[in-house]
Amino acid sequence: MKKRSIFNTVISWLLLGVLIIIYLFPLFWLILTTLKSRPQIFNIPPLFTFKPIFTNFRDIFYVSRTGGDTHFAFYFQMSILISVLSTLCAVTFGTMAAYSLSRFKVSGKNDLMFLILSTRMLPAVATLVPLYLMYIQLGLRDTIFGMVLLYTMFNLGFTVWMMKSFIDEIPKEYEEAALVDGYTRFEAFMKIVLPQAATGIATSAVFSLIFTWNEFTYSSILTDRYARTVPPAASIYMGFEGFEWGRIAATALLFVVPVLIFTFIVRKSLLRGLTFGAIKR
Repeated sequence: MKKRSIFNTVISWLLLGVLIIIYLFPLFWLILTTLKSRPQIFNIPPLFTFKPIFTNFRDIFYVSRTGGDTHFAFYFQMSILISVLSTLCAVTFGTMAAYSLSRFKVSGKNDLMFLILSTRMLPAVATLVPLYLMYIQLGLRDTIFGMVLLYTMFNLGFTVWMMKSFIDEIPKEYEEAALVDGYTRFEAFMKIVLPQAATGIATSAVFSLIFTWNEFTYSSILTDRYARTVPPAASIYMGFEGFEWGRIAATALLFVVPVLIFTFIVRKSLLRGLTFGAIKR
């Protein structure tokens, strides 16, 4: 029995190691590509030992061969600004809506919840044309406010469903005790409910941020320059010899770092939010 237990442990660790290698290899290859010159990137067999260069990182900010600025720093700032603002709005409004649906009697609550969820059912292409025409008429195309409003709307349905499940698990007795002690409903919500629902807020924020951060379709059609984010802007790396894969890899690496940092910061709350929820009765 002891030998079998040791054997199972070894096999489990080997399988885990293989899975880690499979999942991390694309990131490893991305890092290698950023440090190679164009001939080294297309070398067959692939090079794993070479003298690293950092010109790809320089070129994504300023392309010396064409003499033009790629505006990567501006697009990166737009990605951060739009993603953060839309995530804050979606989490804030979604949490308040989820609290109302969880704590108060609302006529047609189930139908309303389905209607909220239906905003995530249609693919982006199905809503692109009416949204484009509406944004043209309202003057929201290629504006920060228009993109924040759009991403908030799409993230709101997910946030409401996520947060309602967390708030449902928080006993109402906590709030009732706070109300008896003289707290207002809003004070009870801020001081009792929100701290207990922190894991749900972190989980909703991560998924909302990732969706907005990686979104390509709406940003490429509804923006030209002033509110454009990094994903559609990366398509400019097309040179006389084809795609500049070194610059594309450098852009992708810099683009993925903020999300990894944010996810790492909230990893404990995210893990608990995905597995346990807020409070178990």
